[in-house]
Amino acid sequence: MGKAIEQIRRGTSLDDVALGNGYDSHSGFREAFARTFGRPPGRSRQAGCIVVSWVESPIGPLVVGAVEEGICLLEFSDRRMLEAQFTTLRKRFGCAIVPGKHAHLDQLKQELAQYFAGELQEFQVPVIYPGTPFQQAVWDGLRRIPYGETCSYEDLALAVGARGAQRAVGRANGMNRVAIVLPCHRVVNKGGQLGGYGGGLWRKQFLLDLERGVNRAD
Repeated sequence: MGKAIEQIRRGTSLDDVALGNGYDSHSGFREAFARTFGRPPGRSRQAGCIVVSWVESPIGPLVVGAVEEGICLLEFSDRRMLEAQFTTLRKRFGCAIVPGKHAHLDQLKQELAQYFAGELQEFQVPVIYPGTPFQQAVWDGLRRIPYGETCSYEDLALAVGARGAQRAVGRANGMNRVAIVLPCHRVVNKGGQLGGYGGGLWRKQFLLDLERGVNRAD
């Protein structure tokens, strides 16, 4: 289905797409396509989808996703909220999630390799992260925390104009769908304790140590 929608968007005829993807009948292809994308193939010339893939990393496999505007997902594959994040993405973008390849994912994979090698401090890949106005303010605030530094939930609340809303900031932090690129690992409890992290505290410590150059060979 992922290949089919790409072919349709390139202008390939529906007959060629259906037969070229292993369907014996046009009706069977149309039915399967509509179940996946929520619309018939004839109305999908301009349709989009969320393309997902995965990448290995020193802290385990990562699930990554992109739309035309940019990266919309970077999550740990064993995170319990992953299915909920998929559901939210479908609702936010109004389209299906399909496995495949995407230029934004290629760029992200390259930049992640540089990041984990200690060679990249600021991601350049475009990112899109729709949410409530408050969530987006918090996620924008995450991007302003410098590499190698941390801030408290209280400081982040102040930075986004929500004095005293540390808990709300923490919840928004936990709903971040683009880990590492939106560096929620840089937010810690007041006093420096790590606090919570959806991917596990050991991953949070690893990322902070990486950015501080701890145990890195020169």
